[in-house]
Amino acid sequence: MAATVLKSPRAVQMSLYLVRAFVKMRDEISSNLSVLRRLAEIDKKLIEHDVVLREVLERLQPLLHPAPEKPKPRIGFHRGNR
Repeated sequence: MAATVLKSPRAVQMSLYLVRAFVKMRDEISSNLSVLRRLAEIDKKLIEHDVVLREVLERLQPLLHPAPEKPKPRIGFHRGNR
């Protein structure tokens, strides 16, 4: 607005400088929004993968830690078997 009131070259330069600064600020904000949107998509996918991995882990637990086997009976004649 200084360039419309003041006609000096310095006022025009400052007005252009401010306009360029606001354009750059708008571009930075829009690029940040796109990054934030992408991060939100990644976060959503990670949550979905987390749920699936928990389900896989729950199904694998019985295989990783099987129930203890019962001792097999001894076959044949032994002193303790009467």
